[in-house]
Amino acid sequence: MESQNIKKKSVRKAGLLSLIPGLGQMYNGQQLKGFAFLAVTIAFLIELVTIGIPAFQDFVTLGTVPIRDHSLFLLVKGTLQIIITFVFLMVLILNVSDARQVAKQYNTLGYVNRSARSMLKNIWENGFPYLLTIPAYFVMLFVIVFPVLVTLLMAFTNYDFYHIPPAKLIDWVGLQNFVNMFFLSAYRSTFVSVLGWTIIWTLLATTGQITLGILTAVITNQKFIIGKKFFRIIFLLPWAIPAFVTIMSFSNMFNDSIGAINQQVLGLLNYIPFVQVSDIPWKTDPFWTKTALIMIQTWLGFPYIFVMVTGVLQSIPDDLYEAANIDGANAIQKFTKITLPMILFATAPVFITQYTFNFNNFSIIYLFNSGGPGDVGGGAGSTDILISWIYKLTTGTSPQYALASAVTIVISIIVIGVSLLTFKKTHAFSNEEMM
Repeated sequence: MESQNIKKKSVRKAGLLSLIPGLGQMYNGQQLKGFAFLAVTIAFLIELVTIGIPAFQDFVTLGTVPIRDHSLFLLVKGTLQIIITFVFLMVLILNVSDARQVAKQYNTLGYVNRSARSMLKNIWENGFPYLLTIPAYFVMLFVIVFPVLVTLLMAFTNYDFYHIPPAKLIDWVGLQNFVNMFFLSAYRSTFVSVLGWTIIWTLLATTGQITLGILTAVITNQKFIIGKKFFRIIFLLPWAIPAFVTIMSFSNMFNDSIGAINQQVLGLLNYIPFVQVSDIPWKTDPFWTKTALIMIQTWLGFPYIFVMVTGVLQSIPDDLYEAANIDGANAIQKFTKITLPMILFATAPVFITQYTFNFNNFSIIYLFNSGGPGDVGGGAGSTDILISWIYKLTTGTSPQYALASAVTIVISIIVIGVSLLTFKKTHAFSNEEMM
């Protein structure tokens, strides 16, 4: 009854007053919170007038006088100012929402927290998760979003060998880099060739390591296998040795003239009657180089799948197999109807990440043969994938930073799009029951 005699607060008025941050809180009687929002706003306005507006102006022009103006620094400063402005807009939205919510609370309960102590207590009790996550969001904003945004914006400039600041200014060119990539014959043929091999490499290498990992895990997990611990140790050896050491070793082993694969492994076949095997040009023929890369990645990647699948297999109830035996199911039917579905249900997200990892697996491509042999134009070798082509675009004698940024954006779109689609189609993160 007492709350009905209290004068109601206008929710609409509280929201409108909050367009000047802090006034809505003061209207609700929360003076301290209002002054806090107002102080943040004043600090931002001072920063905007003194630093922000010049940063936006320089961001639009990217400099007007060579040597004096460094276009890349101006791009970075402008991007940082965009992020700061975005953060303030989020604070502004929070300010309006808070004023309206507090006004509704006052009208419902007849009181609001006004003292600093009560507000801090309310924040501690109801907003503790936000206190823990907000610092992480700020770190993510400046450590992840900031460099990604700079890279994205760089794709819309002409930042290349002929425009390196401060001697030369960078200019905005819009979608020109994407147009060149998809329609300019020189870059289009390179992009199509590299993208095609990247997709083939990703599918074959990843599927190979997943298949081998599942196969070895299933065989090792059979009850009739003796010495399981020994085999598990052997299968883990490729994972225990640093990948770059293994890749460099294989690079020497696949040498055309003195490599162990041609001299010792294939050489043994020549002792078989009526069999004559010649040396294979592993590092000078694109087809055989690609074949070697796929085999090496299968060898490097299967131990991780083996360990993960082994854990899944040990968690499958024996009752399922006993019921299958009663129904007369053979080994293949038990594998396809019980084992494989259980493996895929538990490991689908990890399998997807294996595909995305190999899509950007720079180390094996570069360390084995530097993307060679030969080239397909545009500075890309015959075995370069998109990520290694980007590396060459930015470190070659005629760097193409803007084009590399455009290719990076295309890679991101492909990886994110395919990953999201696959996660959705496979229900990778759902809690659906197995049928």
